[in-house]
Amino acid sequence: MKILVDADACPVVRQIEAVAERHSVPVILLCDTNHIMTSDYSEVRTIEAGADSVDIALINILAAGDIVVTQDYGVAAMALGKKAYAVHQNGWEYTDENIDRLLMERHIAKKARMASKKNHLSGPRKRTGEDNENFVTRFEALVLRLIG
Repeated sequence: MKILVDADACPVVRQIEAVAERHSVPVILLCDTNHIMTSDYSEVRTIEAGADSVDIALINILAAGDIVVTQDYGVAAMALGKKAYAVHQNGWEYTDENIDRLLMERHIAKKARMASKKNHLSGPRKRTGEDNENFVTRFEALVLRLIG
């Protein structure tokens, strides 16, 4: 088992690494050339910038039983299709039971944005330390369940 992180916009990279290091699980951080990263623990793979280039690279190296951390529902769906585990940066797990609903909600929201002349989205609320703690609790529970 390894942990693959869609790291371009992931706010919990250090938390992922801390959990992984405690349990001796290897981590691969994938980012594009616009988001150069370094790490003392993880393997960092920098992918040429391009539409979905990091997503494609991540799915290509993913194996059954691996964990993917991503906020991208499409990447999560492909990971589930490869019998891997997928986790959102807020700590909740993507599952075969919730992925279709999430993809449909994303599609409906996109259609609504495109149909509206106004495109004033406020974006997500500011991330808090409590959000990071909740992620660690949920993420570590998943890792422990899998290495069990």
